[in-house]
Amino acid sequence: MATDTQARRRVSYAAVAVLTAAVFALLFRHELFATRPAPVALQAIAALLMLWARLAFGLRSFHAGADPASGVLITKGPYRWVRHPIYTAILLFVWTGALSHAGGVSVLMAAVASGAIAARIGAEEPLLAERFPEYAAYAARTKRVIPLVF
Repeated sequence: MATDTQARRRVSYAAVAVLTAAVFALLFRHELFATRPAPVALQAIAALLMLWARLAFGLRSFHAGADPASGVLITKGPYRWVRHPIYTAILLFVWTGALSHAGGVSVLMAAVASGAIAARIGAEEPLLAERFPEYAAYAARTKRVIPLVF
């Protein structure tokens, strides 16, 4: 079991590195931030969702490796509608920026970021299920990233 946990943490660390690289690539290419009003509004919504999720989860949500939070399973705030609202916010922000610039590289970097987030979710969810017996019921009634869809 320790081996599985260690492997998941390694995957999680690698996913954070890849996600960070993809976001910085978009930033350095000036393709992370939208410039038109509607996409800027979507990115503002993403930023507010991120803030709301961080406030609901607390400071213990800051970790690079897959590591279930101590304490209780958070199901309030945005966690009531999606299991990973922080990742939802990142995806909304990155894809909005990338699509507003519509370049091949920007879309590729958004896809890379999405893959990194998928890997991170894949590393975290088994640990959450192991740590919190109520996680299975929570996962059954709550979508991963997109409310009512996925």
